[in-house]
Amino acid sequence: MTVSDIIALFSGVALFLFGMTLMGDGLKKVSGNKLEPILFRLSGTPLRGIALGAGVTAVIQSSSATSVMMVGFVNSGMMKVRQAISVILGAILGTSITGWVICLGYINSGSGLSSLLSTSTLTGIIAVVGIILRMFGKKRIHKNVGDILMGFAVLMFGMSTMSGAVSGLGEQAWFRGLLSRMSHPLVGILAGLAFSALLQSASAAVGIVQAMSVTGAMTLGAALPLLMGITIGASLPVLLSALGANPAGKRTAYSYLVASFMGVMVCASLFYIGDAMFRFRFLNRIMDPFSLALVNTVLRLAILTLLAPFIDVLEAVSLTLVPDRRAETDPALRLEERFLSHPALAIEQSRLTICEMANETEEAMRAATKLLSAYSDAGFEYVQNLEAAGDRYEDALGSYLVKLTGRDLSDNQGKAASVFLHTLSDFERISDHALNIAKSANEMHEKGMTFSEDAKHELAVMTAAVTEVLSITIKAFDSSDIELARKVEPLEEVVDGLCDKLKLRHVERLQKGQCTIANGFVFNDLITNYERVSDQCSNIAVAMIELSEGSFDTHEYVEEVKEDRSAAYERWLREYKAKYAIE
Repeated sequence: MTVSDIIALFSGVALFLFGMTLMGDGLKKVSGNKLEPILFRLSGTPLRGIALGAGVTAVIQSSSATSVMMVGFVNSGMMKVRQAISVILGAILGTSITGWVICLGYINSGSGLSSLLSTSTLTGIIAVVGIILRMFGKKRIHKNVGDILMGFAVLMFGMSTMSGAVSGLGEQAWFRGLLSRMSHPLVGILAGLAFSALLQSASAAVGIVQAMSVTGAMTLGAALPLLMGITIGASLPVLLSALGANPAGKRTAYSYLVASFMGVMVCASLFYIGDAMFRFRFLNRIMDPFSLALVNTVLRLAILTLLAPFIDVLEAVSLTLVPDRRAETDPALRLEERFLSHPALAIEQSRLTICEMANETEEAMRAATKLLSAYSDAGFEYVQNLEAAGDRYEDALGSYLVKLTGRDLSDNQGKAASVFLHTLSDFERISDHALNIAKSANEMHEKGMTFSEDAKHELAVMTAAVTEVLSITIKAFDSSDIELARKVEPLEEVVDGLCDKLKLRHVERLQKGQCTIANGFVFNDLITNYERVSDQCSNIAVAMIELSEGSFDTHEYVEEVKEDRSAAYERWLREYKAKYAIE
């Protein structure tokens, strides 16, 4: 093997790996980043998890990528370790599809007209079509399809380069001796493990083994241990991804190692015990890329079949390897850095985290208004803690969303991220207003202040109206209910009217001597905070509506609503005015 052959081999490996990455990324983008959320939402049963794990891995062509997503799901509390293990088992099988894709590069062609269907000709055509779509396609999906085609063409060219570089090795005595040593199960498994761990991709390792098989010197006896070791070695990237994860996330990563190791050991033990008893002659069969792809698939299917009934055992072993330790509650637990490379997941997790923030904000308002009639130091401290949690949510979400906006997002994902950045600040301000209300209650308690019966009644009506507008807003956001969000603006208008009316009545009481100046300051502060909570709710609802309509201009929307005044808007306005009328 000459120096030029060695250079050609490494360049072929580089092209092969780059093509695989480019094709996998393109496939994920064409799928609309919908595969990742599907894994989370539909992997409820072991059988379904296995099927989804195999299917998604077949598309993105990486069992490691699928398993890393599982680590993220479990680490964020979205999924249990048991659920993730079933998906991981499916991923172990699904990654074998790449071997069959690679086989397309080894289809022999005839002469004459059939030569137009040769692999080299088809690869060239695919490359030309891919680059045209990539450079001149106007729509994002056209560019993504171009990436897939270009990735496939580069992958095929890399395979061809590798195969040409190693084609003469079959006649080399040292190479045949090396393959002969690989026939020893332990040596072959360790070599395959190291090879896969070095490349950090089982698919790539199998592809390179397929390229080596064109030498005509590789037997099944040498190939099988290599494939077994490659299966185990693919767990290294998953283990590395779990660095910094909580115990549950680490157990998920270890479950990949446990599943692949136990599966390979059981299969190897059964197979080589059988060989010792019956002397399998087919181990001397010369392998080619097609038979290697078949053996790889059969091996992985055998591992899946053996381990599927023992998911509980795999979970128990991973629990033993990583003992259960309670982790501190983190408001931003869902915001996994691993999800930033999967924008659909990152967007969904940001939404769910904002929903948690919203629910705590609503609780802060309820606790704050309760202090006005039944003050307690414990209740005041509770509101303070909720407001501090709101600040932590805003910091974590803001940083996460800024990182996300730097990724390659679709138009809808970009708009969603912008709306979330806007919305989380509104929820944080609501918790600030809740704390202001609690501080007013604290001031009244310390100074022994009380409101007149009329003022108490007016505040009760205002509290009920603001409580409802906040409840409607949070329910609409939590369930993405646009029709419910449309009810916020008319109720917000009623709250604005109440604020004006209450301020006028307060002035009348001052003039009649029914209220003191000190009480008046507190009363006005409460009314102002109520009004601002209502305004924040309006901002949130408008942001939701604008996103659903494909634009984002809150000021323009509010102006249009107040000018057009649809029949539904007028009906809701009448209902709320009647409901919150002050006698």
